Amino acid sequence: MTITEKLYIGGAWTEPDGGHYEVIDPATEELVGLAPEASRAQVYEAAAAAREAFRSWSRTKPGERAEILDRAAAIIARDADAHTALARAETGATTATARAMQVAVGSARFRRYARGALEPVEEALPPQISEAGPMGGAGVLGAVAVRRPVGVVTCVTSYNNPWANPAGKIAPALAMGNTVVVKPAPQDPLSVFAMVRALEEAGVPAGVVNLVTGSAPAVGEAAVDSPDVDMVSFTGSTAVGQAIGEVCGRSLKRQLMELGGKGAALVLDDADLDAAVRGIGTTFSFYSGQICTAPTRVLAQRGIYERLVGGLAAYAGHLKVGDPAARGTVVGPVISAAHRDRVEAYVELGRKEGARIVTGGERPDLAQGFYVAPTLLADCTAGMRVVREEIFGPVVVVVPFDDEEEGIALAGDSDYGLIDYVWSGDVARAFRIAARLRSGGVGINTVGRNMEAPFGGFRKSGVGRDVGSYALHAYSETQALVWPG
Repeated sequence: MTITEKLYIGGAWTEPDGGHYEVIDPATEELVGLAPEASRAQVYEAAAAAREAFRSWSRTKPGERAEILDRAAAIIARDADAHTALARAETGATTATARAMQVAVGSARFRRYARGALEPVEEALPPQISEAGPMGGAGVLGAVAVRRPVGVVTCVTSYNNPWANPAGKIAPALAMGNTVVVKPAPQDPLSVFAMVRALEEAGVPAGVVNLVTGSAPAVGEAAVDSPDVDMVSFTGSTAVGQAIGEVCGRSLKRQLMELGGKGAALVLDDADLDAAVRGIGTTFSFYSGQICTAPTRVLAQRGIYERLVGGLAAYAGHLKVGDPAARGTVVGPVISAAHRDRVEAYVELGRKEGARIVTGGERPDLAQGFYVAPTLLADCTAGMRVVREEIFGPVVVVVPFDDEEEGIALAGDSDYGLIDYVWSGDVARAFRIAARLRSGGVGINTVGRNMEAPFGGFRKSGVGRDVGSYALHAYSETQALVWPG
């Protein structure tokens, strides 16, 4: 039975003005379901509903917000098997990834921000002694800084993780007392409908959460330019982020932008090469390389260059590519035929630019699905487009360097600055190098993430920071209260 969804506006499931569009399984090329095409008027209606609901939701007690978020987390976990199957079908993620990194992380983020709703929002400031003057007599002025909700937040989410990414926006925004309009990526929105149903069952009041979808750009544009929207939280490409930023700038809407990445992975001559290969190799397998934090741009010191290239080639060669529902599959498809063609075009561009294709470079021999073979491009140089531009697929490029200073300079020679990585057997050396990298985060001998650490980028990788308590700050405004002591 085909899933056919409706919009969720002001607490009501609403027929879309523009009919429906198809959501396709990237592994089988079969229909997963039908997602609604909202009109601009319906998007504006959703934002107006969020504006109306903000009046009461922003004044609810933190404990009440926490209880709703906690119940939503439990409901998502209760239905994890069905959610995993849906996420796998519409994203092409392997079963293990859909279960552990998508659905489970989505549930965990609602639980985390149930606790976050109870975090203090006041910060006491030192009293200030004021002498007598034009403003009045001498006295002592007390002050406190208080974080308040921003208002209506539009959450525009990415296709690579339709559970963790929306949950990472919706949950902290609600915890702070904001209301939201959610606009998922058009390729895989069906999981977000399941998330909103969990919130509805958990008791979120009408209008606090609104969900609009569409394959046309006009839907996202309306979700950004609506006069009822106070803030836009976006995860996606730098080009789209720049366009959103221009619209927000005209009316001074707040922004939280998590954009592209081309993470540099500096592998020094004293590194544990097995550990480096395992870390960098996640680019081939994790979401089939469709992740902005991937260490896709490897900078290898010449002393270990050939060994590292050989290790990465061997690693890629052992990865099973195929049906994400099958046991043992590590690399599933990319999200669409158009994206597969884009990634393949970059591989061919790398060949023309002079890169050596060590492994991959040809389409896997599979009857259906949008598959890209794990591909390793060696002997690259800093000026190549495959080195400078985000490919967003299972493609790793390797650039050699001679000394530490050259490696640091190559790492910084990028429009991006999301997460970089350093592998070295000398931890003090690694930390010293990390301090000189212009990126929002640096993984030292790991690709792991601490989910309380701030997340965001320098340069064209974004604006602002979220994750952990930093997300609560991102979805709030600071108000100063001053009084005579």
